[in-house]
Amino acid sequence: MAYEYSDLVARAQHWAEQAIADQRLDQEQAQAIMAVDARTPDNLFAQLDARPLIVAFMGGTGVGKSSLLNRLAGQAIAKTGIERPTSREVTLYHHHSVTIQQLPAGLPVDKVNISQHQDDSKSNIIWVDMPDFDSVELSNKQLVLDWLPHIDVLLYVVSPERYRDSKAWKLLLAEGARHAWLFVLNQWDRGQLSQYDDLKRQLAKAGFEDPLVFRTICNGSSEDEFDDLLTQLEALSTGHSVQELEQRGREVRIQQLSETLQPYRHLFVGQDYQQLKEHCRQQWQKTESLLGDGFNWPLRQLALAYAGKGGAKPDIKLWDDWAQSRLNDLLDDVIVKASQLQLPVKPLKQSLLPLRENADKIISTQTELACRQALIRPGNALQRFFIKLMRVSEFLLPLTAMGLVGYKVVTGFYQSALTGNHPYLGTNFAIHSVLLVVLSWLVPYFLHKKMQPSLEKAAIAGLRKGLEAAFVQIETQIKQALENEQQQHQQLNQQLNDILESCQKASKAKSMKHDPQLDRMLID
Repeated sequence: MAYEYSDLVARAQHWAEQAIADQRLDQEQAQAIMAVDARTPDNLFAQLDARPLIVAFMGGTGVGKSSLLNRLAGQAIAKTGIERPTSREVTLYHHHSVTIQQLPAGLPVDKVNISQHQDDSKSNIIWVDMPDFDSVELSNKQLVLDWLPHIDVLLYVVSPERYRDSKAWKLLLAEGARHAWLFVLNQWDRGQLSQYDDLKRQLAKAGFEDPLVFRTICNGSSEDEFDDLLTQLEALSTGHSVQELEQRGREVRIQQLSETLQPYRHLFVGQDYQQLKEHCRQQWQKTESLLGDGFNWPLRQLALAYAGKGGAKPDIKLWDDWAQSRLNDLLDDVIVKASQLQLPVKPLKQSLLPLRENADKIISTQTELACRQALIRPGNALQRFFIKLMRVSEFLLPLTAMGLVGYKVVTGFYQSALTGNHPYLGTNFAIHSVLLVVLSWLVPYFLHKKMQPSLEKAAIAGLRKGLEAAFVQIETQIKQALENEQQQHQQLNQQLNDILESCQKASKAKSMKHDPQLDRMLID
C-alpha cells in the first residue's frame, strides 16, 4: 500500500495535537512534529497528470543567479545588478500552458514576478529565481523557505569569490536530501582551477560523491559549460526523471518524518504503570490503616451525637484537615512516583484532582447513609426477632392469664350453682390471679426493654460500615484514574507505533531504478 507523505504528516500532527490536549506533551516537546512540512513539489500541480519540473536558482548575493536565468530564457526576465539584494520577489518563468492559478493559495503569490514563454522545448520546466538567501532583507529568506518544499531541482549558483558562503551551505546541509542538486560555478572567467577543485571537495564533504558542477560565464562568452547545463536540465524534465525525483523526495521526507517521531517512543512505552499501581496499592493500605486509627475518636463522638439526637444529622465533622492532609500526602506520593518512572505527571494530577476535592463528600455521604440505615434497624436479626416476639408476648400473655383467671371464676360459680354450695374463692386465689396477670405482662415487657439494642452501638457500627464503603470508593477511584491514564497512554503509544509502521512500510516500497546521472545529484 502506498502511503501519501502528506497523509502521514497529517496523522503525526493530529497525534501530537491529541497528546498536547491530553497534557502528555507540551507545545515545546511537540514542536518538532508540528514543524514538519507536508508540502511537496507535486502539491503545486495536483490536478495535472504530468507536471513540469520545478527548478529553482539559489545562491548568495552577487553570484549571478538572475543573469544565468536571463541567459537560459534568452531574454531579460529577472532583475540583476544593484537592485537584486533588495528585491522582495520570486521570479517565475514558465511556459504559457501553465497558469499561476494552479499554484496553491498558501504560497505568497502576491510576491511573484511572472514571465511566460512560447518555447515548447522548455514547456516541461518551470524556472524559479528566488531572492538572495543571504540578503539583509529577512523577508527574502522567508520567501526562499516558503518555496523550497515545492522545488524538484535546486540550481546552486556560486561565484569564485563566494563559493564558501556559510549561510547557503547551512541550507544545503539542511535540505540536501530533499532535492536534486546541480551546481554552477558562475563568473568562471574570474575563477581558477584550484577554486573549482576546492568546491568539489566541499561538496564531497556535504555528501555528493561525484557532483555535477558546471562552469558558466554570463557576459556573452560561449566558452563555458552552459550548453551542458541546459542539456542536463532538459533531460531531467522528462516524465521518468520527474517521477524518480518525486519518489526520491517522498522516501526522504518519510524517512525524516520517521526519525522525527522516533524520540517520542520512549515517552509512551506505558509498561511502568503496573509498577505505579502496585506502589499506589501499598501506600493506600498504609493510609487506610492510618485514617482508620485516626477516625476512632471522632466516630465515637459522632455516634453519640446521632444516638442522642434520634438520628438527626449532628454538627460534628468527620473528615477534617488532618484526614485531607493524609489523602493529599498519598496522592502526592503517587505523582512523585509517576515522575520517577518518567510517566506523564500533568494528566495524572488532573485525573486525581476530583478525588482531592470530593473526598469529604464521599466520606460524609457514605457514613451518614450507613448510620441512618443502622439506626432504622438497630441490632442483629436474632435481636430483632426476639424483640418482635416480646412485643407480641406483652399483649398475648396478659390476655391468656386473664382468660385463665376468668375461666377459674366462671367454672367455680357454675359448680357452686349445681351443688348449692356457695364457697368463697378465697384471698389466695385473688392474689395469685393478680400476680399471674401482672407477671404475664411484666416479664415480656422487661425482656423487651432489656433486649433493645444500643443506638450508640448501632450508630457506630453504621458509621464504621459507611467508612469502609467510603474507603473502598476512594480506592476504586484512584485505581480507575490510574487505569484510565494507562489506557490513554497506551492508546497514544499504539497510534504512534501505527504511524511509524506506516512510515516503515512506505520506506520499504519498491523504488524505481535511478538513472546514474541522477544519482550524482542526490545525497544518499
